Amino acid sequence: MPIFKFINQATESPPATKSGGIFSTEDYDFLKANLTGNEWVSATSALRNSDLFAVINQLSSDLATVKLTAAKKQMQGIIDNPTTSANSYGFYQSIFAQLLLGGEAFAYRWRNANAKDVKWEYLRPSQVTFSSLDYENGLYYNISFDDPTIGTKMYVPQKDVLHFRLLSVDGGKTSVSPLMALTREMNIQRASSNLTINSLNNALNANGILKIKNGGLLDFKTKQARSRQAVKQMQGGPLVLDDLEDFTPLEIKSNIAQLLSQTDWTSKQFAKVYGIPDNYVGGQGDQQSSLEMTSSAYAKAVARYMRPFLSELKNKLSSDIDADFFPAVDPMGAIYIKRVTELIASGAITQNQGLYMLQQAEVIPQNLPEPNQQKTADEALKGGEENGKN
Repeated sequence: MPIFKFINQATESPPATKSGGIFSTEDYDFLKANLTGNEWVSATSALRNSDLFAVINQLSSDLATVKLTAAKKQMQGIIDNPTTSANSYGFYQSIFAQLLLGGEAFAYRWRNANAKDVKWEYLRPSQVTFSSLDYENGLYYNISFDDPTIGTKMYVPQKDVLHFRLLSVDGGKTSVSPLMALTREMNIQRASSNLTINSLNNALNANGILKIKNGGLLDFKTKQARSRQAVKQMQGGPLVLDDLEDFTPLEIKSNIAQLLSQTDWTSKQFAKVYGIPDNYVGGQGDQQSSLEMTSSAYAKAVARYMRPFLSELKNKLSSDIDADFFPAVDPMGAIYIKRVTELIASGAITQNQGLYMLQQAEVIPQNLPEPNQQKTADEALKGGEENGKN
């Protein structure tokens, strides 16, 4: 079975203990997949990729919008307000962004003497290290806090750390970054961008072959002189040739240019890796899929990334956590209203039951006013005649 390992340093050998975390936008760490050899993904440029930024921003924003409800009411307070240094939306979005980029994310549980959660502190991956081999009594973490008065905490038990993970190949102790599967796509996009920039910068300085016809054999110095003269002409204006000279610019093969210009193909690869419809990252999407089918596919992707997050919360908080996905995948409630309307039309539920479902989903207000008793047509007509007489 292949083993996936990642390190946070680009020039140092992997440490004895696995670095807890794979990607840090603040520390500009690096990723390396030992499975495929020397393939690096630089965190410096990862979020500068428009397709990747679109995916991460879209998913992390929607995941942070999911409404969480704890079965134990004493846990609801810390879930609604997990930190004192930021709002809950910003805290959860950073957790999900780190989770999507690096495959795992961390938060330290500050608890009082009664083991009640006071606040959660977001931890950059570079702040956390742990050994995946020392798990007889559970994992232990070494955490370096930014506050110098706290310093470094050694052998922190796993119950004090929220360790969110995506795909794991070692029994759930560590995780694999989705960026590992996007290395080649990012290289192709980088090559395409470099080709475009170089072509624009050197539009007037095109390389080519200058042929001297009927001139016999020229020595090397003469060839150099003619080449320098041609370069000077191209930098200052059009190239002027006589009948004995022929200039042929070098061109990129059409198949290579076509490959490097397939930005739509690379955007589809990004969407495929993260399991969302490609029209969410500027692609064309499946022309045969309706809006409802596309929304359903995106909702499944949101639920897919929410499950490991909920599993970790349930495990560490010892409480069932219910997640309401409607604010994330159907913020206007249009899809849910259509679904309830179809259930009423088919006779599966009554109108009162449908109204209750919409109110519970907060699609419509809880306290709706009673409908006014409308006048019948005869009463309205009679009233009109009386007004006409007056």
